[in-house]
Amino acid sequence: MTETRRKPVGRPAGSGKSSSGHSQSLVRGLNILEGLAAAPSGLGLSDIAQIVGLAPSTTHRLLQALHKQGFITQDGDLGLWKIGVKTFQIGNTFLEARDFVATARPYLRQLTQETGETANLGIRDEGMAVFLAQSESSQMMRMITRLGSRAPLHASGVGKALLAWLPDREVEKILQARGLNRVTENTLDTPSRLREGLAEIRRQGYACDREEHAIGLHCVAASIHDEHANPLAAISVSGPVARIPESRLAELGGMVSRAAREITLQIGGRLPTLEEIAKRA
Repeated sequence: MTETRRKPVGRPAGSGKSSSGHSQSLVRGLNILEGLAAAPSGLGLSDIAQIVGLAPSTTHRLLQALHKQGFITQDGDLGLWKIGVKTFQIGNTFLEARDFVATARPYLRQLTQETGETANLGIRDEGMAVFLAQSESSQMMRMITRLGSRAPLHASGVGKALLAWLPDREVEKILQARGLNRVTENTLDTPSRLREGLAEIRRQGYACDREEHAIGLHCVAASIHDEHANPLAAISVSGPVARIPESRLAELGGMVSRAAREITLQIGGRLPTLEEIAKRA
């Protein structure tokens, strides 16, 4: 008996599919959105076709489909294509839904495991550093910060890590409102000393608190950045000077800054560019 094979209905197998199994049209459309997202002033048809590696006629059909759905717009005078409101809304939904504290918790635990010291996360609020999350050290002598407690920005590792990436005018506004109170004999309590300290943080990528908030305690901290490269929060590792001597600060600083960088990327943030760093220097 001869077996009758059913002919496939629709497109032949593999037609319209990329090697990863995704629809080519979808992938091409997303590539166009990525290209336009990197060019806020807009792109012409030929530029877009070159970026995505497609013929202008194919590119134009994809642009029309994206435009019809509201994902892109076209400038009536120049004919340039730009990101549309719907794309912004989708991206903004991600930004609103992200929880950087939840994202950071595994990194805090990892830092505690690797360093043996307490790891904290803090934000800036009303000119102060406020601590929101913590992974406690198991050491008998350890740094413990009550969640919700506050510390001066200029006299704490988390605070200085946040200050270092703020615009100068914002730093000045905070200093005028809060002053530079001397918490310990090591506190950076003059504008010139603080400016030098913030410049050092930008150069090395992390902040050091050398008994500036509490005698006998050292801390290293690094900033988590949002999508505009602004400081969103900071994470830190703190412990007694006996276990975190000066010779260990650079090692811990590298660990904390790497963790902060990974958190930044996970939440859709970005690191400051070289130009942005130079402007702060």
